[in-house]
Amino acid sequence: MNWDNTILISAYKLPESTIAMNFKVDRILIGIRFWPFFVSLIFFGSSLWAQQKPHKVEPYTIASTYKKLKAEYPFVKPIKSLRSNKIKSKRNVVYKGDGTKKLRADMYFPKSGKGKVFPAVLLIHGGGWITGSKENLGVLAQHLALNGYVAITVSYTLSTEAPYPASVLDLKTAIAWMRANAKKYHLDPAKIAILGTSAGAQLATLVGLTPNSPIYGNKTSFSDEVQAIINIDGIVSFVHPEAHEEGKSAGIWLGGSRTENWKNWNEASPLGYAGQHSPPILFVNSAQPRFHAGRDDLVALYNDHGIYSEVHTILDSPHSFWLLHPWFGTTLGYTLGFLEKVFDPGK
Repeated sequence: MNWDNTILISAYKLPESTIAMNFKVDRILIGIRFWPFFVSLIFFGSSLWAQQKPHKVEPYTIASTYKKLKAEYPFVKPIKSLRSNKIKSKRNVVYKGDGTKKLRADMYFPKSGKGKVFPAVLLIHGGGWITGSKENLGVLAQHLALNGYVAITVSYTLSTEAPYPASVLDLKTAIAWMRANAKKYHLDPAKIAILGTSAGAQLATLVGLTPNSPIYGNKTSFSDEVQAIINIDGIVSFVHPEAHEEGKSAGIWLGGSRTENWKNWNEASPLGYAGQHSPPILFVNSAQPRFHAGRDDLVALYNDHGIYSEVHTILDSPHSFWLLHPWFGTTLGYTLGFLEKVFDPGK
């Protein structure tokens, strides 16, 4: 039936009971006619409300991790800042910024003779792309500096400020900035590794596998290429069969759910970029399978191309193990061993 051509019966020709009945019919017809509109309005309003409803962001720090895990793992202890006269530091150095916003780096150096240069490690904190801070990896950076590396922890744009790919572009800028200032900070521009934890590990792997990529662009004359990747419990694919849909935090960062924005979920998956020119990679994983998604496929690709890789799983460990003793020392040991093999193979 075409409701647009509904014939309205003239009221003056009919009895009152019939008039009342026809008004009821008209109301029903109008209701049926506009019902799809009301339904779509309800669903649209609900969707809009859901998008606008603020996402509660929990703090992600060494202290909050300890508080969260100490009941289940009563033997753990939070890591603490290293005190040593063998390292030095520069805090809150601006590596990217304009008049409205500045991104900063904390830098840790070995104390050494004049003119000596060191391999460098860029450290990327985790926090679901939505929280966390560069200070979370300060202790690890200190220990790397103590062992002969220029270690740099950086802030980057979180998803509460701007979605993907803002953080990826920040980190690529950080690598180019390191090369541009290599002489100033006594680092070897041919020996730069990128290390990330959790969401930071996904970012580190993505950045490491897309050097000078046209997808992300490089607006400087300095390369954003790295010579090694260290992935500490971060997924390497959002779309792999093993991957869980990472929930609200990933959806906020990637501009919608996996079904709503498949392009971004696929594009931000490091696994798709691995190839014959990829740098060596180290995986240090917890006992939580969720954070291994795509790892084995990536390692298989590395093996096919004859590229060096390592995989270590810390048994009976929770996610965020690197922020707590007794797992911090194990993580550091795997990291130093890998870096030595990659940067000083003759040792």
